[in-house]
Amino acid sequence: MAKSADSPSRRLTRRDLQPIVARGRPFVLVASEFHRTITRSLVDGAQQVLRDYGVARRQIRTLWVPGVFELPVAAAAAAARLSPEAVVALGCVIKGQTPQYGAIGQAAAEGLAQVSVSMQIPVTFGVIIAQSLAQAAARAGGRAGHRGREAALAALAMVRLLETLAPDHSSPNGRRPSARGRLMPVRSR
Repeated sequence: MAKSADSPSRRLTRRDLQPIVARGRPFVLVASEFHRTITRSLVDGAQQVLRDYGVARRQIRTLWVPGVFELPVAAAAAAARLSPEAVVALGCVIKGQTPQYGAIGQAAAEGLAQVSVSMQIPVTFGVIIAQSLAQAAARAGGRAGHRGREAALAALAMVRLLETLAPDHSSPNGRRPSARGRLMPVRSR
């Protein structure tokens, strides 16, 4: 089955994002200081993806927080005060001698999801939850992929998807959804 032109899973291009990037609103990365070597790799990868898609360095704002647990409050503050296109949350939680790492990861995921829904902006989850440092390194640019790059790509895809849902964005049939979800004609400008 062919994907529609507005499918968020199709390959994004710089051209797709040109109107979004031209608005000049920032993309915010919130990153955890804990396990900084791993998180730094995630931040570098996310920044590179954003730049590859035409986002200027001055449009990328990186905020560092003490740990993964603090990511949701930083994401909420950034969303409220900076009006970003998207927030990309990055960090690493590695299992210690207690199951606390699972609770921290779950709390961060739930908090970030809540920020995204309540603020109605993309907040993506680039947090590695690993059993060991080696496993975390493999997910931060090693053989198991790059969660920072993946989270930035997800943010770009979601910004593009939300752009297609904007009230002034015409659908292929020349109609747009009304506030109640019904289609109504697009007025000529």
